[in-house]
Amino acid sequence: MFHRIQSRGWIAYGHDIVMAAVSFALAVYLRLGVWVFEYYPEMWTSAGALFTVICAIVFWASGLYRGVWRYASLNDLWAITRAVSVATLVFAFVMFIWVRLEPLPRSVLLINWFVLMALLGGPRFFYRLIKDRRFDVSNGITDTKRVPVLLVGAGDGAELFIRALRQSDNSNYRAVGIVAENADRVGREIHGVQVMGTTDELDRVVEKLRRGGNAPQRLILTKDDMDGGMIRALFDRADALGMTLARLPRMTDFRSGIGDELKITPVAVEDLLGRPQVPLDRASMQRLVADRRVMVTGAGGSIGGELVRQISEFGPAEIALVDHSEFALYNIDMEIAETAPELDRRSVIADVRDAARIDRLIGDFKPELVFHAAALKHVPMVEHNVFEGVGTNVFGTITVAEACRRHEVGVMVLISTDKAVNPTSVMGASKRIAEAYCQTLDRQTAETSGTKYATVRFGNVLGSTGSVVPLFQKQLAGGGPLTVTDPDMTRYFMTIREAVELLLQASALAAGTTTGTAEVPSGNICVLDMGEPVRILDLAKQMIRLAGLTPDKDVEIKIIGARPGEKLFEEVFHGAEPLVATDCPGILLAAPRTADINAVNEAIERLRGHCEQFDEDGVFRVIHEMVPEFTGHKEDQRSAASG
Repeated sequence: MFHRIQSRGWIAYGHDIVMAAVSFALAVYLRLGVWVFEYYPEMWTSAGALFTVICAIVFWASGLYRGVWRYASLNDLWAITRAVSVATLVFAFVMFIWVRLEPLPRSVLLINWFVLMALLGGPRFFYRLIKDRRFDVSNGITDTKRVPVLLVGAGDGAELFIRALRQSDNSNYRAVGIVAENADRVGREIHGVQVMGTTDELDRVVEKLRRGGNAPQRLILTKDDMDGGMIRALFDRADALGMTLARLPRMTDFRSGIGDELKITPVAVEDLLGRPQVPLDRASMQRLVADRRVMVTGAGGSIGGELVRQISEFGPAEIALVDHSEFALYNIDMEIAETAPELDRRSVIADVRDAARIDRLIGDFKPELVFHAAALKHVPMVEHNVFEGVGTNVFGTITVAEACRRHEVGVMVLISTDKAVNPTSVMGASKRIAEAYCQTLDRQTAETSGTKYATVRFGNVLGSTGSVVPLFQKQLAGGGPLTVTDPDMTRYFMTIREAVELLLQASALAAGTTTGTAEVPSGNICVLDMGEPVRILDLAKQMIRLAGLTPDKDVEIKIIGARPGEKLFEEVFHGAEPLVATDCPGILLAAPRTADINAVNEAIERLRGHCEQFDEDGVFRVIHEMVPEFTGHKEDQRSAASG
C-alpha cells in the first residue's frame, strides 16, 4: 500500500497523526485541567502516545489518503467518522485491559471524539473552501474581463459548470444567470447564480440582464439529453438576441471533463437535429454478437463502417468485412486493426451481385449473423443508372439472402430506408422489393425454423456519404450558395452512431436476444423512431448561422427544384403496414404486406431478364407491378409524353 500514497498523501497522514496527539491532550485538558499533566506526566504521556499509535494504524488501514482534499465531500466525512470511532473504541478497550479505565474519565473519550473530528475534518473542508473560492461572494459576476454567459438548465450540469468557474484561474466566462426548463426552480440559486426564469421567458431574462449591465454574450446548454426541437428553438432565439449558442462537453464524450480549463464547444448540427438518447439494452446486443461469427456487407460505407466499429466492441468470435471498394475496405480494416487488434477478422473484396463469389464466401466463413448494408443509395445517381441500382439493391440482396438460407445462417439483417415507403425513386422502389423478398423468405422459413430474416428501416444519417449535411458543409466552405431543392422539403435525420445503436437493438429484438419482450412476428419490419422531420431549408439556415454568418446576406440559399426521384417528405410506414407494439423504446414494428413467394419469384425472374437485356421500360413495368405505389420519375415522363 505504500506505493499508492503520493507525497501529498504522506503530508495528510502526518497531519492526522499530529492532530490525534493534540486532540487527546486537548480532551484531557478540557475535562481535567492542566494539573493532571503536572502530577501524572508519565501516565498521561503514555496514554497519549498509545492513542496516537492506535490512530496511526487505524487511519492507515481506513484508506483516508486515497481522497483528494480539494474534493472533500460527505463521503470523506463519513470515512473520517468511521476511522475516529474505531480508533476511540480500540483505545478504550486497550485502556480497560491495561488500567481498567480507572484514571481516565469516560467523558474524555467522548470529548476526544468530537475534538479529533474537528481537527481532521476542519482543515480538509477549509482547504476546499479556499480552492473553490467560496469566500468570493461575487462568484465572478462583476468581473468585466470575463465573457458573461447565460446557462440553460438548472441541474447537475449547471452546478458543475459554476463550481468549475470558481476553481479556475484562467476561465474566460462568468455565469450571470440561469434559465430552467420548468418553473419549479425559478427564483432559487445555484452557488449564488440565480435561476431567473424559464426557457420560454428567455427574451425577458436577457433584457433584465442588459438593464443591469450584464448582457450575456453566449447561451450555454448544460444538459446532455436536451430535445433537438428545443435546441433549434433556443438556437433561433439566441441568434435573434445577438447571442451564440454553445454546450458543455458531454460526459459521454470521454474527454478530460470540466476541470481547471473550461472548454465549451459550439453547438453542432447533431445537437440541433438530435433527440434525447433512447435507453438501450446493451446486454441484448452483447448476446446477439458475442462469440459469434459476424459478416457485414458494405463494410466500408458509412453505416457498414459504424456497424463494424460497434460490433467489434461486443466481442464477436470473428468478423468478415465485405465491400467491392478496395479503398473503403482498406480504411475500415486498418481502423479495426488499431482499435481491436485482438479481433479475428477477414477483409474480402467482393460484389454482392456475384452469386458464386458470395455463396462461396458464406459457405467458407459460415457466419452466424449477417448484416447486409451494401447498397446504392444516392437517389439521383440511381435514377440515372437504373440497371446498376436494381442489380445491387434487389439482386445483390437476393444473392446474400439465398446464400444465407442455403448455408443455414442464423440471422440476416437487411438495412433498408424510409425511401422504400411510397417510393418516388428507383432507389426507394428497389429497396422496397428487397424488403418484400426478405419478408417473404422470413415468413416461409418461420415454418421450418430456418434462417431468420430481419429488416430494419430508418431515414437519413448525418454525415453519411451523399447526405445533405456534407454537401452543405462543402458549399459553405466555398462561400455558397447552399442549394435547396424545395423550400417545403423535409427529412428525418439521425446521427450515424445513434442509427447503428438502434439498428443493433432492433436486430436483437428480431433475433430474440432481448429479454422481457414479445417475439417479433415473422415478416415484420423494424422501424427506428426518427423523431420529428426537419425542414431542409431550416437546416441550411441553421448551418449558415452556426458558421457565424447570416443567411441570404453573407451566404445565399438557392432553390434549385427537386431532383429526379426526390420526394418532398419521407414516411416511415405505409398505410397497409399496421403498427405492431414493441417493448423496446425507439423501435416500432410495421406488419408485413403479405405476398406469395411464387409470385414474388416469378416477378423477380422477369425483372432479371429485363435487366440482362437492358430493357428499361420492361424494368419499370415490373417495378410498378411489384410496388404499385411507386410513382417513379421515368413513368411520369412516359405518361407526359403519351398524353
